[in-house]
Amino acid sequence: MELSVKHLLGIKYITEADIQLIFETADHFKEVINRPIKKVPSLRDITIANLFFENSTRTKLSFELAEKRLSADVINFASSSSSVTKGETLIDTVNNILSMKVDMVVMRHPNPGAGVFLSKHINASIVNAGDGAHEHPTQALLDCYSIREKLGDVAGKKIVIVGDILHSRVALSNIFALQKLGASVKVCGPKTLIPKYIEEFGVGFEPNLKKALEWCDVANMLRVQNERMDISYFPTTREYTQQFGLNKKLLDSLGKEILIMHPGPINRGVEITSDVADSKQSIILEQVQNGVAVRMAVIYLLASKIKHDEN
Repeated sequence: MELSVKHLLGIKYITEADIQLIFETADHFKEVINRPIKKVPSLRDITIANLFFENSTRTKLSFELAEKRLSADVINFASSSSSVTKGETLIDTVNNILSMKVDMVVMRHPNPGAGVFLSKHINASIVNAGDGAHEHPTQALLDCYSIREKLGDVAGKKIVIVGDILHSRVALSNIFALQKLGASVKVCGPKTLIPKYIEEFGVGFEPNLKKALEWCDVANMLRVQNERMDISYFPTTREYTQQFGLNKKLLDSLGKEILIMHPGPINRGVEITSDVADSKQSIILEQVQNGVAVRMAVIYLLASKIKHDEN
């Protein structure tokens, strides 16, 4: 079995069969990373460049760990300390890195579509680690993988995504992935933070958090992305928390157990209180652990395609 694509640019470009293949491969790697010796020699002859043109802690560390667990050679590049600050273009930067014989590029970039643009100009495989407010495919894959692990299957489940949908690449990728896997999706948040076209995606909008939680099996809580906002989308943080913040009292009032997820970083006390984030219903730390296994699977499968194409 192999992936139908050479790059992972977005969930919108891959098939349900691709997602299932990534999950089955991740199952294998999850077993590997729980062994005393956590490395496998699968990608000893592959060189991967991590290009982060935007700040990242968790995603960057997760990719780096995944690459090292597979024994790949890794080059790390942060634009804040590079010639990009001197005006070098994206293509120049990448071509310079590729001249060092890099096979794969993991890239986070503030501009939507940066990965797609690059894939048309260079030979290496590209993994989109987040492009602006557009897509973040590996986050959606690890989210769906975590739901599958806890609930047995994603198909038929009801997932509500709560918070800043408008600026969130996680929300868009999650919507695509969940729907491909047969889940029902609703969004919940201030109307100003819900894209006007959301219902065209077959996604419901529920303005009331309690009703949304009563409907769902899983709540994926997103943070408010203040750094992407040029105007004020709601009066105050306190008011946002009163209407859309998840606390223990609200969770306990549902009369059923739901799973709580969060892509991180968490703004504790804003979209979610500490006692919810740290409760037994929360799978936030499992998401982090699954992120490494899922990213290992994506890198391994794309690298297998590179090797296959070379032979």
